[in-house]
Amino acid sequence: MKNRRKPQFFNEVEIIDAGSEGKAVAKPENQVVFVPFAAPGDIVDLEVIRKKKNYFEGKILQFHRYSDLRTEPECQHFGLCGGCKWQHMDYVHQLYFKQKQVKDNLDRIAKVGYPEIRPILAAPQAFYYRNKLEYTFSNRKWFTDGAPSSEKSAAEMNGLGFHLPGMFDRILDIDYCHLQPDPSNEIRLFVRKYAIDNGLSFYDVRNHEGLLRNLIIRNTSAGAFMVILVIHHEDEMIWNGLLPALEENFPAITSLMLVLNDKKNDVINDLEVKRFSGGSFLVEKMASPRDGFAELEFEIGPVSFYQTNALQAERLYRAAFDMVQLKGDERVYDLYTGTGTIALYFARFVKEVIGIEYVEQAVKDAVRNAKRNQIDNVRFYAGDMAAVLDETFIAEQGKADLIITDPPRAGMQSKVVAQLLAIEAPLILYISCNPATQARDINMLNEKYKLIAVQPVDMFPQTQHVENIALLEFRTA
Repeated sequence: MKNRRKPQFFNEVEIIDAGSEGKAVAKPENQVVFVPFAAPGDIVDLEVIRKKKNYFEGKILQFHRYSDLRTEPECQHFGLCGGCKWQHMDYVHQLYFKQKQVKDNLDRIAKVGYPEIRPILAAPQAFYYRNKLEYTFSNRKWFTDGAPSSEKSAAEMNGLGFHLPGMFDRILDIDYCHLQPDPSNEIRLFVRKYAIDNGLSFYDVRNHEGLLRNLIIRNTSAGAFMVILVIHHEDEMIWNGLLPALEENFPAITSLMLVLNDKKNDVINDLEVKRFSGGSFLVEKMASPRDGFAELEFEIGPVSFYQTNALQAERLYRAAFDMVQLKGDERVYDLYTGTGTIALYFARFVKEVIGIEYVEQAVKDAVRNAKRNQIDNVRFYAGDMAAVLDETFIAEQGKADLIITDPPRAGMQSKVVAQLLAIEAPLILYISCNPATQARDINMLNEKYKLIAVQPVDMFPQTQHVENIALLEFRTA
């Protein structure tokens, strides 16, 4: 019989920092321990639950003192749900640690000189700021009362909510989410009740069976809603029952969609989206960065990418725009352009914009949005960034005066960084949702570029995530 490792405990430990992935940091006996749901200033007893090479992961057994940074979490699901991991800290201190995260990454990873970091742009809304949420149906609901699943009926096992962290097959049934404005919660609760009352089966991810898979709710700042129901197979109760009931009970739903997904993953970008009622897209508006110009309009379809905090996205783009101080004759490359939001935001104030994006559907969305806004000085290209952005492409399009790059969380491929160094554009505007990978890329760009401005932006209150804008200038000497 294999011997179990003796549990390890640390008593009366002070939490000293807020770390990555939403976990706080303690250093008892010079051992780094990451602790979820703790706040700097807490004094706690810890149990080590996982040992890694350079750090431990622990859980709180007992509080001896609560931090002054703490506040009462708004959400009843805090501590189980995988989102909003900083909800127990007041918003002012969330902002402090996000700004510190940007600084720490520049110091530890970029290891370059930089100017004073500008104060982080706080979000105007700390709750109800998201314009998209995706819920999962499951026949394996997590019971918060500790009752064993064996004592529950099949109907009681059905849940509609979010995945529990680290569990692909268990769902936390959500009663109320504070991230998206109503009627988002009412729509989700209505669908769940209708499904249970009418015996519609919830998906079994282990056996890949069951009818209902996902519920996606999108909305605009103006209050229009799009609902996308994802099912595993056809069922007349969907077309003749659930969807008509949704349409009748929620006039805010201006677009109602259905997707049939019999694959073993939840990705729907490659699937047909059937329109049940309403329009085929929502329209989000964004103010121009300069007076006298019409606001921009963006069509958002069922699988379109758009910044999930629309109000703060406008402030993010404005901060980036103001940082560059355009003259009007620039040729701009917009890398990882997505649906062209940044490209179109800049386009009316420069000579031309060339956007590159891997996802073909996103490029189609970008072209459509350019036409909607009557902007004709943009060109969009689909393909892998490292393959598209080569010497031939640069020769055909012309050398860039400004390169805007907004890569995914993984940052830029080393090949792309090498190409930016070869292009030698006067300015690089680097927008990132991951300051760590951004700092890594800045370190590589430091060979020819100087970091001249840094602006953190809080796009996701109640979470550890922070967006950061960095402006780099080509070294002429």
